[in-house]
Amino acid sequence: MTELLIGTGGWAYFQVPGLESLEAYAKAFDFVEVNSTFYEIPGSKMVKSWRQRVPTDFEFSVRCHRSVTHKYKLEPVKEAIESFKVMTDICRILDSRFLVLETPPTLDFTHQKVESARNLLESVDLTGITVVWEARRKRGEPVPSGLVTLMKNYGVVNCVDLSKAEPPPESKTVYSRLFGRGEHNVYQFTDEELTEIDEKITRRNAETTAVSFHNVRMYKDAARYKIFRQTGRLPSVTKARGHQSLREVLLEDGRFPATRRELIEKQGWKVIDLTEKRRVHARVLLEKLPDQQFRNIEEVLSSLPRV
Repeated sequence: MTELLIGTGGWAYFQVPGLESLEAYAKAFDFVEVNSTFYEIPGSKMVKSWRQRVPTDFEFSVRCHRSVTHKYKLEPVKEAIESFKVMTDICRILDSRFLVLETPPTLDFTHQKVESARNLLESVDLTGITVVWEARRKRGEPVPSGLVTLMKNYGVVNCVDLSKAEPPPESKTVYSRLFGRGEHNVYQFTDEELTEIDEKITRRNAETTAVSFHNVRMYKDAARYKIFRQTGRLPSVTKARGHQSLREVLLEDGRFPATRRELIEKQGWKVIDLTEKRRVHARVLLEKLPDQQFRNIEEVLSSLPRV
């Protein structure tokens, strides 16, 4: 049976009254990508406390500190090697299989840069650790062939966003950081998008697949996908249906007065329950509004045709 890990990029915003965030998160999920290590290297005492606060079968992956990828740009200088080694130490404290590198789209992978990356990978002991590499590219650009070859030769997992791309072939492990199709990570996944992701995972049938949601509704989307894998159904996202479901999401942070265009831009990415069995982005209803300014939510709803 193939292994599927479902989680999110961090636990800091997972709030349950009476529980510490990581402990609460570990009751809902069994996998997390530690996102904070990209911004600040934690002390070993803190890292040990993370491991102690979760069940023994809970899985961590570790996002590599930005000094390695963004400051020193994969050059095997002393400072980058030291940071890279600390990241592997963190992985071992957490018993983590995955160390995640994210390189910026501005990084040009010339032959010399690929060789620098090769030297960096060889500079530390990676025994028991799989390097996952999200090589961000400018829109539409493929990952350079020299980098793909390097990944294959060193057993590095080529990380892709399964909401936008197919999983890479051949690798025994698929690792996906999911952001969605919005601006940056401002997005929520519809039923169709979650099932499309699942179909890609099923077709690929890798030995291990890890999906880490990084969109603004990551906890809700990861939970919905986990429920789908367990039950075969995708649960509702709101307590209401149709126009009242739209009301519910507009009440969260809708600001008025607002034009049709402003509502689509600010609220259209959210998912609503159009019917009991169909969930869509709010823009499906908001695009039906007349092109005018609206003073409040009630005026928006009264201007919509019946679902």
